[in-house]
Amino acid sequence: MTDIIYEDADFAAINKPAGISSIPERDLAVPCALSLLEAQLGQKMFMVHRLDKGVSGALLFAKTAQAHRAINALFERRAVSKTYRALVHGILESDSGEINLPLRQFGSGRTGVDMEHGKPSLTRYELLERLKFHTLLDIRTITGRRHQIRAHLYAIGHPIAGDLRYGDRTQQSRYPRLLLHSREIVFELKPGAPIKIAAPLPEGFTQSVARIETEF
Repeated sequence: MTDIIYEDADFAAINKPAGISSIPERDLAVPCALSLLEAQLGQKMFMVHRLDKGVSGALLFAKTAQAHRAINALFERRAVSKTYRALVHGILESDSGEINLPLRQFGSGRTGVDMEHGKPSLTRYELLERLKFHTLLDIRTITGRRHQIRAHLYAIGHPIAGDLRYGDRTQQSRYPRLLLHSREIVFELKPGAPIKIAAPLPEGFTQSVARIETEF
């Protein structure tokens, strides 16, 4: 059973838990967000965007091919606003900023900065709280590259806590999960009628942040 946080005639959105893939894995017997939602609603759904397996939060699906085309056009025009919450290593000095570094995918499954061959990639952040050893951020992706937030924060020396792919694996394995959450999606298909989808932070995220500060 998925946690449906938004539904209308064209779209449905869930609050995806960490640890579940957005789409089917190699082993089709393993549940994914798409198959679980299709079973729950009893209809075919169209994937609009994806979240990495370790990321929780708002995940949007279209109910029809027409709605899928319409929302894809908004994504192509960068007219969809996506906001994330992240706990990162270290203390950021500035209260807000942007990371404008070109990214490309490598054969290892990682994404990294490549000033010559990378695609333009822009991430903006606002600082929410400076903790003892970490910083809590709200993050907006202006472009939509694979692993963009994770790779950008790693590139500036502040990898996301619990990210086994970006950062020191021994250190990162001490965290209970990847502390990145898709908090909000906002888009407008009809002028003057914005659709705002908010995914509350799971208890596992908030409890982890509180516990980490006492243990690290």
